[in-house]
Amino acid sequence: MNSQDSLKRAEELLGRLEKARADLERVSGSENSEEAIAVLTELAEIAKQVEAELAKARREAETEGE
Repeated sequence: MNSQDSLKRAEELLGRLEKARADLERVSGSENSEEAIAVLTELAEIAKQVEAELAKARREAETEGE
């Protein structure tokens, strides 16, 4: 996988993150705390995946630049 692939994966994850954020807005007004917790958990997991993909892209870009 090259740095462009990692960046593309990060962009896909950011799309998922935006969807989950919208879901959180939707459930924040409701009294369904279990659903809100599930969305927050999903947001946290996606954020970790985005961070990992960006770190991988950075490492690959540095390697490609050498």
